[in-house]
Amino acid sequence: MFSRRVVCGKEDAGFEDIGACLVDGGVKSFVLCPESDGGGGGYFELLRSSAHNLRYAASSSRKPAAIITPESKEELVSSVVCCRKGSWEIRVRCGGHSYEGTSFTAAAAGGNPFVIIDMAKLDGVSVDVDSGTAWVEGGATLGQTYHAISAASAAHAFSAGSCPTVGASGHIAGGGFGLLSRKYGLAADNVLDAVLITADGETLDRKAMGEETFWAIRGGGGGNWGIIYAWKIQLLPVPKTVTCFIVSRPGTKQSVSNLINQWQHVAPKQTDDFYLSAFIGAALPENNNSPGISATFKGFFLGPTTAALSILNQSFPELTIREQDCREMTWIDSILFFSGSGDNFTISDLTNRHSGVEKLYFKAKSDYVKAPIPLAGLHAAVDALENEPKGYVILDPYGGAMDRISSDAIAFPHRKGNLFSIQYLVEWREEDDDRRKSEKLMEWIRGFYEEMTPYVSSSPRAAYVNYIDFDLGILENIMDDDDVVEKSRGWGEKYFLKNYDRLVRAKTMIDPFNVFRHEQSIPPLPAVVHENSAALLNHL
Repeated sequence: MFSRRVVCGKEDAGFEDIGACLVDGGVKSFVLCPESDGGGGGYFELLRSSAHNLRYAASSSRKPAAIITPESKEELVSSVVCCRKGSWEIRVRCGGHSYEGTSFTAAAAGGNPFVIIDMAKLDGVSVDVDSGTAWVEGGATLGQTYHAISAASAAHAFSAGSCPTVGASGHIAGGGFGLLSRKYGLAADNVLDAVLITADGETLDRKAMGEETFWAIRGGGGGNWGIIYAWKIQLLPVPKTVTCFIVSRPGTKQSVSNLINQWQHVAPKQTDDFYLSAFIGAALPENNNSPGISATFKGFFLGPTTAALSILNQSFPELTIREQDCREMTWIDSILFFSGSGDNFTISDLTNRHSGVEKLYFKAKSDYVKAPIPLAGLHAAVDALENEPKGYVILDPYGGAMDRISSDAIAFPHRKGNLFSIQYLVEWREEDDDRRKSEKLMEWIRGFYEEMTPYVSSSPRAAYVNYIDFDLGILENIMDDDDVVEKSRGWGEKYFLKNYDRLVRAKTMIDPFNVFRHEQSIPPLPAVVHENSAALLNHL
């Protein structure tokens, strides 16, 4: 049954062994890589099912030797054990939204064959309204999490992102910023416990894993520590009525720059109940003219429209928000409103991990802003965006609770002093995915990012790990390099600032042999790896 000796075009004597091991371990659902596109028993359909950045779904990308979809905690443990018995690297996929494909491919050339452990069938969410908590399995999406909470209580929510198909576990692992973060902090700030499957197949709760590991898994990035079987989250109170609006303000480069200039002085200082983000990109062309430029503002307020308008009319009258621009709704309806999934998207659709989001080719980068960007910098940004209609930026306001939580409370460090974050994005569809066009778009976003250097954080120039960016550097042969910790510091300190060294120590404790790794993962201290190499062989 498991006689193939070719792993996606590469000979490997252990190919049949992982299949036999999984069967012996009681794992019921997995597919092995076919020798060609002509076979596979659903392999390619499953591989592409949660690959949201199509740059990494190309036929030239490295493919996994197997895709395992465990259906229980016991099957998850068996999956890890079987991977450890061979030379299989592990990629863990929760939602498949990794910006650089680290959850479903291995971007670097060469390296050992890898296996995807896809958590999609471990997607249960159990809500306990009396205790104000919920357990969220590692394969649940944000949409599934929100749906379960709203079904149990109209007065509770969870602080996390607005895209419903994002995997909750990966989102939490990187921090998890969202519309409620100025009120309640990040998703990771509201985690009370977790169940972690280690490289040795141990099952550890918060007490068993220890506080250093529990600190690290909250905001220290995905793919580093083991596999989270489930998170225990704190539910958060929300009023019966919230106010939402999305308004676009197209105009001249000067007028758009002026609006964003005012926004950056207002949004981070608003009451914690108010979230007001800004999106800058091409305006829809009129009369067959070339696209102009527009600023779009998304507002979310924990309360009625009258209160929201009172605040905005005093603090940001230039935005000219009117009552007819606003909609009052429940918290769960606000999830639909901001999901970007269209008017026909319903609450029940939140349970469908594949609905509502168009898959595109894209590249992203990120920054943090600590001092207001001068008008000259805003003019430069608007100029760049006007020159590339496929590019845009999202500005998320910080302040509020994000200012009050310590930078070392969890591994995510970007707290007090940050006015807002910038997410740079350029997207394109399949018809534009020829090498010349895609390289031009990649060159554009990198040039734009460099042009913004004088206006953003420095020493180091910070970045958000959930917007993972390989331009910051990657490692390939990280098991054999005595300088791995220093070589990783370049991006490690951008993502984690002064928390990087503590994360290295936590990694050394929980995964000293660096089983869970990818091109930008946290490395263990290399001395530990070399000193224990013999022990590793004996262990296997």
